[in-house]
Amino acid sequence: MRRSLFALLLSTALVGPAIAISASPVGAVQNPAPSAAMPYRVKAGAEPHLTTAQMANLIRHHIKYVFVLYQENRSFDSYFGTFPGADGLYSQPSAQTPGFTQKIIGVSGKTEMIKPFRIGPKQFAADTDDIDHSHPIMFAKMNIKNGQALMNHYALDEERKYWKTGATPSLKAKQMGELAMAHEDCNTIPILWRYADRFVLMDHMFQDMVGPSTPGNLSIFAAQTGLTQWALHPNEAWHNPNQPGEPVDSDINPVWGSAKDKLAQKLVPYNPRSYPRTVAGKVQDNQTYATIALTTAGGTVVKKTDADLDKKVDLADVNQDIAFIQRLDENKVAWRWFQEGYSAKPVAGNLGPKDAQGVHASYITHHNGPQYFGYIANNPKMVADMGGMRAFFAAVTGGTLPAEGGVFYLKGGYQNGFGLHPTDPNPAVQKRFLGDDDHPGYSDAQISEAMLARAVNAIAQSKYWAHSAIIITWDDSEGDYDHVPPPSLATAPDGTRLSDGPRVPFLVISPYAKTHAVSHAIGNQASVIKFVDAVFHLPPLATLPDEQKGRAMGLKNLHQKYMGPFDAETPDVTNLFSAFDPARLDGRAKPLPAHYAMVPTSWTTAMPAQTGADCKAIGVVPTDIQLHLPNPIPDDFNPRPKTNPTQKQP
Repeated sequence: MRRSLFALLLSTALVGPAIAISASPVGAVQNPAPSAAMPYRVKAGAEPHLTTAQMANLIRHHIKYVFVLYQENRSFDSYFGTFPGADGLYSQPSAQTPGFTQKIIGVSGKTEMIKPFRIGPKQFAADTDDIDHSHPIMFAKMNIKNGQALMNHYALDEERKYWKTGATPSLKAKQMGELAMAHEDCNTIPILWRYADRFVLMDHMFQDMVGPSTPGNLSIFAAQTGLTQWALHPNEAWHNPNQPGEPVDSDINPVWGSAKDKLAQKLVPYNPRSYPRTVAGKVQDNQTYATIALTTAGGTVVKKTDADLDKKVDLADVNQDIAFIQRLDENKVAWRWFQEGYSAKPVAGNLGPKDAQGVHASYITHHNGPQYFGYIANNPKMVADMGGMRAFFAAVTGGTLPAEGGVFYLKGGYQNGFGLHPTDPNPAVQKRFLGDDDHPGYSDAQISEAMLARAVNAIAQSKYWAHSAIIITWDDSEGDYDHVPPPSLATAPDGTRLSDGPRVPFLVISPYAKTHAVSHAIGNQASVIKFVDAVFHLPPLATLPDEQKGRAMGLKNLHQKYMGPFDAETPDVTNLFSAFDPARLDGRAKPLPAHYAMVPTSWTTAMPAQTGADCKAIGVVPTDIQLHLPNPIPDDFNPRPKTNPTQKQP
C-alpha cells in the first residue's frame, strides 16, 4: 500500500514540487533550513507547471555535465532514516513500519526483540564492520512472503550467518545482527546531511539488484546487469548464487586485466589482491549488452568500436545496436569513469599508494562497471575513457573535460589519497579504515564524505558548475535494515527476487535543483541512465534493437516482462526530473550560486571532531530527537565485532 500511494502521488505530479510527506498521525515533520539558505527558496506560486516534454527541453538546455559521485553500501534508513520530511523510521507509528521490531537470539539462547537505534561519535560510528550483502542473505533479510517483502529478518539472518554451531549464538554473532539495525545521522555524516538539507534528497530510490556491489556498478552504467544477455544466451545463466553467469548478481571479478585475460595486450589494471579473493579463481563472464559507452558515441560509434581487439566475440550482441546508433548520426558526448587507484600503468594520474608489487593498492577491480565489458576493456579507444581519481580533479580544476559535455563517474577505493585518518584512535581502526568509497569494513564514513565534498567543491569552483547536475548515490544497501518494501521487477534464475533491492541514499545537487526538498519519486540506479538519456537526447538502451530482442526473448521463454535495460518501458524508474525546479529552469528564479553548494575547506581536510561539523552546525534536528523517540543502543553492541572482537560500545 505504501508504494502504491507514492506511485499515485508522483504519477499525478511528476514535475511538480517535491513536497516532504509524512504518513504519521503526529503530522508531517518539516525540514528546518539554515537561515542563510532561506533566500534560495522559490516563493510560493512562483513555480510554473510544465509538461514532462517542457522539463526535458529546459533540462537539456541547461545541463551539459552530469557528475555521478558513486559510493558504496549504505541503506537509506541507515543514513537518512531520521532525516526530517523523508519516508523514514519515524514517519509513521512503529506498528505500521515494516521490520521496525525484529527478532534476535541472545547469547543465552533466549529470543529477544530489537528495534533500529542511532549510533554516533561516541561509538565512533564512522567506522563499522561489513555485514553480509550477498544475494542469498539479502533476499533472506527482506523475508518475502506471498510476493510481499516484510523487511523483518535483517538482525536474525545476519546473526545466523555467524552462528554455525552450538545451541546458542556467540557474542560476535549477536553483535553482527545488532549492527544491521544501527543507523547514523548528521552528527556522524554532517556533510551529506547538509547536501540533503540544502538540495534534494530522494527517498524512494532502490538498488537495482538484490545483491552486492558489482551489480550496482553495472546498473549505473548499463541500466541492467545482464538480463538481456541471459535471455539471448540461456546457457550463460547462473544456477547457484555467487557463481559466474547472467544476470550478474555477485562480486566475482572481471576477466579483463586478470591472469585469465587471454589477450596478450592487457589494457586495464587489476589489483593483485582481487584475484586470490575470488572463489576458486573464478572470473565473471564477458558482459556483451549495450551501455552508454555506445549511445554516447553517437555518429562515431562504428569508428570507436572498430578499435576492439576481439570484435567477433565482444560485439556479437550489440552489432544491431551499433548500426542503429550510427544511423541516428547524433553528436557524440563523453563518458568517463574515474576510480581511485586505476591506471593502465602505475604512472602519474594513479592517485593512491601502491602495493609491494608497485601497482594499484587502492583499486577495487569489481567496482569498475565498464571493465566487465569486453568491448570496452579490449578497446584502446574505450579504455582511454577510464582513469584515476587524480585525473578527475585535474580535469575539473583545469577545465579540460570534453567540451561536448557528458557523464562523469567518480569512485573511491581501499585507501584515500588525501592523508586522512579516522577519529577513533584504536590501532586496528587506524590501520584498516582508510578507504574513501564509504564501504563498511575498510572505509571511514567521514573520510568518504570529505572526498565527496572535495569533488563537489571542485565542481562548484569550476566553469562546469553553471551547467552541472551532481548525483550522489550508493551501489547497494549493505544488508543494513531499511523499512520500505521495494518494487518487484525481475526474478533470478533460481526463482528468488532479483530486482529491486532495498533503498539506497540518493542526492541531487545542481544550480537548477530544488532546495530543501525531499522527492518521493520511485527509481533505482537505472534512473541515472534515464536522466542521462534525457539530458543528451540519447536513445534509451531499452529501445535498442539487440536489447529489444533480448526483452522479447525474456518474455517468451522466461515469462518476465521487464527483461533488460530499465531506462525505458519499465515502471517505477523515475527520470529524476522531480529534483529540478521549473522556476529556475525557465528563468523565473535565479540559478543557485556555486558557494551555496560548497562546504568550508576545513571540512574536507579534517574530521568533524576537529571542525565542529555536526547537526547543530548545519541546523537540522533529526526526527527521533524531535519526537523524543530514540531507541536505546543494546548493552552489548559493538560497531566492529570483526575488527575488535568482544569489545562493547564505549
